[in-house]
Amino acid sequence: MNNKLGMTVVAAVILLIIVSMSVFVVDTRQKGIVFRFGEIVYVINQPGLYMKIPLIDNVRYFDARLLTIDSAEPERFLTKEKKNVLVDLFVKWQISDVQLYYISVNGDESRAQIRLLQTINDGLRAEFGKRDVHEVVSGERDVIMERMREKANEDAVKIGVVVRDVRLKRVDLPQEVSESVYGRMRAERTRAANTLRSEGAAESEKIRADADRQREVILAKAYREAQRLKGEGDAKASAVYARAYEQNPEFYAFYRSLDAYTKTFRTKGDVLVLEPNSEFFKYFKNSKPSK
Repeated sequence: MNNKLGMTVVAAVILLIIVSMSVFVVDTRQKGIVFRFGEIVYVINQPGLYMKIPLIDNVRYFDARLLTIDSAEPERFLTKEKKNVLVDLFVKWQISDVQLYYISVNGDESRAQIRLLQTINDGLRAEFGKRDVHEVVSGERDVIMERMREKANEDAVKIGVVVRDVRLKRVDLPQEVSESVYGRMRAERTRAANTLRSEGAAESEKIRADADRQREVILAKAYREAQRLKGEGDAKASAVYARAYEQNPEFYAFYRSLDAYTKTFRTKGDVLVLEPNSEFFKYFKNSKPSK
């Protein structure tokens, strides 16, 4: 009885070991290939629980996620002007055909990355060689990235991968090129600033001349109006004097003489040299003391 129980336990353990060796899991981040004596039996593209023949079949897993190639050092490329630029980039890629990927690069991720980088670098040299520094640095970066993604995909499908994106993180000029470019930029900015200053000075003179002209016009109008008002005032004053004179000519003459005396002899030091019988002293001579 004990022997039968022991045999049953041993058989169960062996069966459990065989089942555990026959079952394998592919998760959502992976793709797999089942090999039998080194030959591909079938490819697994979907996650799940799968069976294999223990000790005969073996499984190899491949990363199905979106992978990144990030250049360690900036690469040098020549522009149409034969000037060097430093380019720092990254590539997003993914396995699309795991069987072709295994056959082409033996499923080696580093070999796939080297091949993709070679394709992209060759394409960048061709694209940069058609453009000047300005177009490369800022003008047509989006166009270059899109063309590089398309060209990289043409080669990537041959090894069972797809390139999702190619991005130029940074496009810089070497130090020797930067100095000449920045010098030219400074000269252009200085020239533009001088032009603006000249235009501003001319506009300032124009505005100042117009303001002076308007000032002269306003002063002339004001002077003309002042003279008109003064003339009207003098006319009214003359009319008043005339009416006063008509009412009592003698008194008016006396009043005017007193006004002249007051204005002439304002201080004790005022001196007036006239003949004694001058008309100016008419009212002095005719004055009589009050009784």
